[in-house]
Amino acid sequence: MHRLWLIFAQAVTVSVAVLFVVITLKPDWLGGRPAPSVVALQEAAAPDTPAAAEARKVGSYADAARKALPSVVHIYTSKEVKTPRHPFADDPVFRYFFGDRLGGPQRQSGLGSGVIVSTDGYILTNNHVVENMDEIEVATNDGRRLSARIVGLDPETDLAVLQVKVDDKLPAVTFAATESLRVGDVVLAIGNPFGVGQTVTHGIVSALGRTQLGINTFENFIQTDAAINPGNSGGALTDSNGNLVGINTAIYSRTGGSLGIGFAIPVSIARSVMEQIIRTGSVTRGWIGVEAQEITPELAESFKLPASEGAIIAGVMRGSPADRAGIRPGDVLLAVGGKPVKDPQGMLELIAGLTPGAMTQFSLRRETKELEVSVNIGKRPPMQRNNRE
Repeated sequence: MHRLWLIFAQAVTVSVAVLFVVITLKPDWLGGRPAPSVVALQEAAAPDTPAAAEARKVGSYADAARKALPSVVHIYTSKEVKTPRHPFADDPVFRYFFGDRLGGPQRQSGLGSGVIVSTDGYILTNNHVVENMDEIEVATNDGRRLSARIVGLDPETDLAVLQVKVDDKLPAVTFAATESLRVGDVVLAIGNPFGVGQTVTHGIVSALGRTQLGINTFENFIQTDAAINPGNSGGALTDSNGNLVGINTAIYSRTGGSLGIGFAIPVSIARSVMEQIIRTGSVTRGWIGVEAQEITPELAESFKLPASEGAIIAGVMRGSPADRAGIRPGDVLLAVGGKPVKDPQGMLELIAGLTPGAMTQFSLRRETKELEVSVNIGKRPPMQRNNRE
């Protein structure tokens, strides 16, 4: 009996093994459907759709770099710096050994980047790259070195416009659509860091609308972790299609190199400033002559204010447009031309955007009353680096 049981068990095992082989290798022998191949399974998992094709391109930004690189230039600057005359400069023995090396004027050089914004030679860069420089030279991506002149400067946004004279048309950058940028979008930073040559780095948009950094009077920075280093100032920040979204301006650093926190001026601000400078040679902004203070919870409670939005007028310049309109210290500015004021920086930007000479309605709260006053907007004096408006 035991022997018969062993024979039966072996027969069942062999039958199961044969059936497994047939099902795996020749399923059609059993009248079933063919088993899907590995290739068929892969195609089912990843169909060749437009979205899938676009996803495969994400691994490279070569097309974006190729589009933007010709529009980014290197800027070399220098200026004469007078040094104190050495007390022994007139001694014949001293001059015999040292000559004039320790006295007389010397030249200080600088380095930066710029972006060609028009085919006829206008270049956008940072004010701090070219300010107070008496010689400016631009090196294009195709190897040409051209002398440049300053068309206009705007220290309050740290922007400047240069112009070079050329016989042919230069490759101008393409501007991205205004307000098209989002946190998390991929961006490329292009410039000449440390003078090593044209360099492209990439990262993402870390934040938008960064203010109160103490860099410029008017701040609305794009923050990015794309590597920005000395020499990148004035260079291009582009989107993943190679369109200009900002002008690289500053970094947060304890060592002088990139720590992954860089700042760029949005293209909306850069374009507005650039167009004014090209048209008139300078930037004109509105001004009323007040100093504003932020409304803290403590101040809101002290002044019995229903909300913390707005700006407290801390001071009014005598004879200014605000003084002539009857605005007083202690008033709370609520709106300018119908647009709400959120804080002193917002007030600064709203008033700066007004046209000098225009009559504009200002909404105020004075003690428990709300008032409307008309202000004849003045022209902002140059380089006001505080909340005086």
